[in-house]
Amino acid sequence: MNGALQRTPLHSLHLELGARMAPFAGYELPMQYAAGLKAEHLWTREQAGLFDVSHMGQLRVRGEGLHAALERALPVDFSTWRPGLQKYSLLLNERGGIDDDLMVTRLEDEVLIVVNASGRQGDTERLKALCPELEFSLLDRALLALQGPRAAQVLAGAADLKFMHARRMAVAGIECLVTRCGYTGEDGFEISVAAADAQALARGLLAHSTVRPAGLGARDTLRLEAALPLYGQDIDAATSPREAGLAWAIAPARRPGGAKAGGFPGAAGANRAAKRFVGLVGEEPVPVRHGAHLLDAAGARVGTVTSGTVSPTLGKPVMLAYVDAGVAAGAPLNAVVRSRSHPVRMARLPFVPKRYQR
Repeated sequence: MNGALQRTPLHSLHLELGARMAPFAGYELPMQYAAGLKAEHLWTREQAGLFDVSHMGQLRVRGEGLHAALERALPVDFSTWRPGLQKYSLLLNERGGIDDDLMVTRLEDEVLIVVNASGRQGDTERLKALCPELEFSLLDRALLALQGPRAAQVLAGAADLKFMHARRMAVAGIECLVTRCGYTGEDGFEISVAAADAQALARGLLAHSTVRPAGLGARDTLRLEAALPLYGQDIDAATSPREAGLAWAIAPARRPGGAKAGGFPGAAGANRAAKRFVGLVGEEPVPVRHGAHLLDAAGARVGTVTSGTVSPTLGKPVMLAYVDAGVAAGAPLNAVVRSRSHPVRMARLPFVPKRYQR
């Protein structure tokens, strides 16, 4: 990794709380705290975990013809999109591969886009090239994720928000943009706040007895149980939306036969499907990690594991993977770990039911 690691506005608070820090996407971030990954994971499932996701890029978009211009860049449809509503979208390359996945929020006079940390600069430059008439600004803001079944009790002023809806509001007297969403499969909120106010906000949330800090390690195991793909690992520039099971992220009007079909980068290749995204459960208590090969009953390689862990909630190995398009559902498979084959079976996704407030 080149250059010094960047730090979020909450860096000193993480150290104060005893976090074990590690590099991720060019940032020094908390992987876990003293309680450990499993405890943080289970606390989030039962109470509320507070995650620092300020490494994500927050991009403000403004300008004349805002919506029409963004429809040239993204497979979205603003004609039925009300202000205050957030949607999941994809930035595709010309081959129909996924260059990044995005959270896009329409507000009254602007659009806010949350991009992955690895795409902060690249996504911004790509969108500028696709929409030269618009103004794109990377904001100096922190992003906190409050996740878990007690999150709405803690953030009572946003308890009436529905899933994927956003509102500007004060939290503990601090002006924020709150969206009811998250990356854990649990109910919860993502809170965008000015960098200068981030520590005061985090301390205020942690003052609640039901809230504990959680690191990116627990965030990863939570999102894996919920079958939420990680960019750069489960989805990438060589994977199409259809292969990744994300064709639903292309607005109906932009799909073949729709009123606004095509017209965005990669439209022609978005439906290619040489492989498919599946969930797997290990038949033996052996963790199977990213990169493990999958073999069919004859010993031929038919897929690759992209994410794997021993599920803290279920107590058994779970995996996200791609298998060749011709592999039958339910076909017996083996995962190769340290040159040994271990039986795995296809499982319905998500492994743990999502509990969004719809």
